[in-house]
Amino acid sequence: MKCRHCNTELKHTFIDLGISPPSNAFLTKKALDKPEASYPLKVMVCDCCWLVQTEDFVRADEMFSMDYAYFSSFSTSWLNHAKSYVDSITSRLNLDENTTVVEIAANDGYLLQYVKNKGIPCYGIEPTHNTAKAARDKGIEIIEDFFNATKAEQLVKQGRQADLIVANNVLAHVPDINGFVKGFSKLLKVNGVSTFEFPHLLNLIEKYQFDTIYHEHYSYLSFTTTCAILKSNGMTVFDVEEIKTHGGSLRVYAQRSDTGKQPISKSVSELQKKENEIGISSLQFYEGFQKKAEHIKLEFLSFLTKTKQSDKKVVGYGAAAKGNTLVNFSGVGPDLLSYVVDKNIEKQGKYMPGSHIPIVEESRLKLDQPHYVVIFPWNIQQEVMEQLKYIQDWKGKFVTFIPCKSVI
Repeated sequence: MKCRHCNTELKHTFIDLGISPPSNAFLTKKALDKPEASYPLKVMVCDCCWLVQTEDFVRADEMFSMDYAYFSSFSTSWLNHAKSYVDSITSRLNLDENTTVVEIAANDGYLLQYVKNKGIPCYGIEPTHNTAKAARDKGIEIIEDFFNATKAEQLVKQGRQADLIVANNVLAHVPDINGFVKGFSKLLKVNGVSTFEFPHLLNLIEKYQFDTIYHEHYSYLSFTTTCAILKSNGMTVFDVEEIKTHGGSLRVYAQRSDTGKQPISKSVSELQKKENEIGISSLQFYEGFQKKAEHIKLEFLSFLTKTKQSDKKVVGYGAAAKGNTLVNFSGVGPDLLSYVVDKNIEKQGKYMPGSHIPIVEESRLKLDQPHYVVIFPWNIQQEVMEQLKYIQDWKGKFVTFIPCKSVI
């Protein structure tokens, strides 16, 4: 395989998580009796541009399909994050009724609803039908398609260029990262701005967040590599912020290289210097991650086995991609983890891919009163603990395993 950005032959394995199905390919009860498609989950690192990336086994249209199960609006903290961003960027760029905002991968309208409420013209691009429908139900215009340079050119011909293009947690999800970014340089107005949010590779490595690796994530991005990808596709980074979402993310601000007039913030050179000093451009920085993941796997299995032997019930919360990666890498099934609770009605009544652990509604917790609840989406741990604080009534405890086992 060659690097999806610079076309260099990939020779170095970052981590190998074995064989698993796509993390959002939830199963109906009827589907349990049928063969399940699973693929290698192996991640490589390019020794030229330092893009960390999955090997190509699954097409994007197979994973981001009509019945895509991830709805952004089920997280209160994420909605608050989106609203805060809209308030901030509206003020920073002086957005009003004479400007246009576009969101790529608009999902269920979690962000554009706040843009629309300010009276700012906007539309979203979203390839998954059920989330697009949820956004339309909020009164948001959605173009139901994948975004790339060709789609951008079509929109430009229709006079639909943007003053702001938002791309939250999507840059890592595209197989053709060059074609995707090139679309931004085409769709932006002369002095338009794009913002990209994505988990920071440094946090993934330093905090052992291997469960954020799954087939839907084609790339794992450092700031240094992101700047290079944007630059080679007609975009220049002029500012960056380190934010807390998804276990530690970056918000990157970029403009067209040919016409943008935004001054370059010192934060750009400062973060590049930080990554350089850490060793982002050396193979040594990426070594040893496999052993760290295997250690967490053994901790997870040991905990589940010991609680099973003690006749204590363990369930999970959050049928998230993170949970699927951890569960499938560890070889855990419903014999060790009875079920997983999830607020999303699109997931309830279905089964986790690979492990076939049932997904149930929250009311089951009060009926069963389990001894432990494993929180899989650790990035919203505080939100989940507040939501489920009633488990303390029967002395139930919360457990997380990233970056290490913690019983609360």
